[in-house]
Amino acid sequence: MNDMTPFTTTLKDWETDQEVRWCPGCGDYAILKAVQRTLPEIGANPAKTVFVSGIGCSSRFPYYVESYGFHTIHGRAPAFVTGIKLANPELDVWMVTGDGDGMSIGGNHTMHIIRRNVNVQILLFNNEIYGLTKGQYSPTSREGTNSPTSPMGSVDRPALPCAFALGSGARFIARAYDVSKNLPAVLKAAHAHKGAAFVEIFQNCIVYNKDRFDDFVAKGVADQNQLWLADGEPMLFGSEKSGGVKGIALDMETLSLKVVDVVDGDWQAAGVIVHNVKNRAIAHMLVEMPFGPFPMALGVIFDDPRPSYEETLLAQDEQARAGKSANLAALLAKGQTWTVSGTAADPV
Repeated sequence: MNDMTPFTTTLKDWETDQEVRWCPGCGDYAILKAVQRTLPEIGANPAKTVFVSGIGCSSRFPYYVESYGFHTIHGRAPAFVTGIKLANPELDVWMVTGDGDGMSIGGNHTMHIIRRNVNVQILLFNNEIYGLTKGQYSPTSREGTNSPTSPMGSVDRPALPCAFALGSGARFIARAYDVSKNLPAVLKAAHAHKGAAFVEIFQNCIVYNKDRFDDFVAKGVADQNQLWLADGEPMLFGSEKSGGVKGIALDMETLSLKVVDVVDGDWQAAGVIVHNVKNRAIAHMLVEMPFGPFPMALGVIFDDPRPSYEETLLAQDEQARAGKSANLAALLAKGQTWTVSGTAADPV
């Protein structure tokens, strides 16, 4: 996402001396390690890297990465990130948020950093619960979720972070989960994108929402319930061992997606779609596929860059400065001015 001179580091260079204070077994540990392993591989420089977070369990992240960092205000990380990128566009900025921080109190701010297309990586950890404040249901909690604030089950329809991002004008969206071996590849793709790269990461809250995502990440069901997308590759999932290879096809009568069986590996005959990361219409369908009848779409779902906010704004600023000299005195004297004469001893 940022054009940087390759910089040689190791995993150890990105680990801090701070005690990592998450609950034992929290999915945040796996995400932290995936990020720390990815940073050397993309040639990141600790002196030019900044991690910014809001409030929540995920937002302790900047303490644990050996770089610059800000642990900011609840839901307001996008405002800090935007300011940092405008002040120094050369910095490689990562924003870490959660489903509560980024989709509730910070929803409006998240929308605008995406809409503006600020050149940053946005990592939204989605555990479908408020972990830091002891297990209340969150904007992404599924209907029926039992919690201290919904003891009879939540009646709210959950927000879909990737659908929210697309609706806000996102040019890059992706999905992964905490312990996935594919998470580093998704992080690299996000970093390579020029503009706001939005990544939803499903994260297991071991205390308040344990094993919430087992329906598609647990061994024995992952094969048949995960659709890992790759640009230019057919949308296939499942295996003969798990009950047969299946694919995603487009129902031309209803203009909606459907699951089809793939016989003898002939996915073309089954009408399986080839993934095109620039197809926004299909991206919308993929992020809104109801899980159960459909698998969970993972990987890079949409990637179609356009000029970033700071690039465009700073170019406009440069154009406004062209042919002009900075003269504060002239600026202050511009327009209507007056002079106060006399001294304090003069009569009024």
